[in-house]
Amino acid sequence: MRPNWLAGAAVAAVTIGVPATVLAGPGFARPAQAAPLSGTTATTSATFNQVAAALAKKLVGDPYRSGGTSPAGFDCSGLTQYVYAHTGGGKPIPRTAQDQFLAFRQISKADAQPGDLVFFHDSTLLTTYVYHVGVYEGGVDIVAAATPGEGVLLQAYTWAGDTVSFGTITH
Repeated sequence: MRPNWLAGAAVAAVTIGVPATVLAGPGFARPAQAAPLSGTTATTSATFNQVAAALAKKLVGDPYRSGGTSPAGFDCSGLTQYVYAHTGGGKPIPRTAQDQFLAFRQISKADAQPGDLVFFHDSTLLTTYVYHVGVYEGGVDIVAAATPGEGVLLQAYTWAGDTVSFGTITH
């Protein structure tokens, strides 16, 4: 017979994995929930942000295409728009990086959560034009559609120095 702590660890490991809602679009309106351990009533739900971050990571390796908004090819804002539209019940966001920046509430890096967006400005004045955007993955990592040669990749945003800002529509 397996000890209870081992069963709990197995459920916790599954809960930490990629939520099932990553695999579906509008038909799945609720976030995935872990089954409770027998004899308990607690459940764990993945947040919209967690599911968005996981979906973005699944798109790593997809090609870059200027103006692209699908797995056949993404540009940076097409990727973020796709991720938000295909997470859980979906959240529609504007098409361009600049318009996404204007639609999101600006937050500090300390308040940023995986699934929020990272905006790249053309100067250190963080109210200036936004030319690039990616999905924040935590630490210094984002998923972004970079260039035609690189496609969608997991990369550090630190290459841009102090010209980045963070935004959210979920918290």
